[in-house]
Formats: sequence, structure tokens, C-alpha cells
Amino acid sequence: MASPGHAHFHLINEITNSLYLTSAYGASSPTALRAKGITCIINISLSFQTPTPKLRDIEFVRIAVDDIPTAQLGVHFDRIADKINSVKKGGGKTVVHCYAGRSRSASSVMAYLMKYEHLTLKQAHVHVKSRRPVIRPNPGFWKQLITYEHRLYGKNSVKMMYTHAGAIPDVYAQELKNFVHL
Repeated sequence: MASPGHAHFHLINEITNSLYLTSAYGASSPTALRAKGITCIINISLSFQTPTPKLRDIEFVRIAVDDIPTAQLGVHFDRIADKINSVKKGGGKTVVHCYAGRSRSASSVMAYLMKYEHLTLKQAHVHVKSRRPVIRPNPGFWKQLITYEHRLYGKNSVKMMYTHAGAIPDVYAQELKNFVHL
């Protein structure tokens, strides 16, 4: 059973009317998935991390990527975005998850929003964070998202900042300032 302190990770958060983001735990309830009208699950994790149950009436796609900064998630952005769009065009709904619904899946959802909803990376981040406040892609995924945005639009809305703590996206600049002033 989920601990009350982590309940916010297990919510199935609506990103658009046909796209949801959650954790492995959130994606493990057939009742909750059916209540949201989910027709496709995209699980972005290694198989031993999140063994999602296979359901007869819900399509299942696994993208095997670890949540480490050197993992190559960006090579899957088009495949994931295209699948979400295909499900939407067919009248279905997709839920994307990784282990916590925080890094891999959030990055992939932002890639979809850039490609098909024509948001900048900064806009996609603001939108997804407003719907699922616990998101926090790792720095490697941010770099891959920045590269993807440049490929799509020829420019960037987010840049990496180099701090004493390492590279972080400039969307976290205000958080860093608040932290430094504590």
C-alpha cells in the first residue's frame, strides 16, 4: 500500500484531455485506469523497476530506459510522442509513467507537448508542473529536451546553468535563488 507521504506521486494527473502522467503505482490499478478511459499505457522504465500488469483492453508499450543522466531517453522522444498522438487521433487516452512519474515520463510528456501541441520547452514544463507538481527531470534529460526543442524549432526557450551543484535548467533559477537566501 502507498504511504500517505507519497500519495501525490501516485495520482493519475491529467495533462491534456487525452494524456495522463503518473507513477508505476498509479498505473497499476485497472479500476483507476478504466475510470480515466485509458486505452494505452506507456511505461518508461527497466522491466524489473515497474512490472505493470498487462490488461486485455489496454495497449501496453515499454520503453526500457533507466533514470540516470547518461541514459538516452531523447532517442525515444519521437516514438513516444507519435504513439501518444496516434492514440489521441484514434479517440483513445494514454497514460505515461516511469517509477515515480517524475523524470523519464515527465520528460517524454514534455517532448510530446513540444512536437504536437507546439509548446516551447519552457511552456511545456510550466504546463506539466502545474498539473503534476512533483515532476523533476534529471539534468541529462533536460539537456536532451533542449536538444529536441532546438531540432523542432531551431531555437531554445530553456538553457542549462552551471552552478556549484552542477548543471541545472534555468527554469530552476528562482528556486536556486530562494534556496541560497535561506
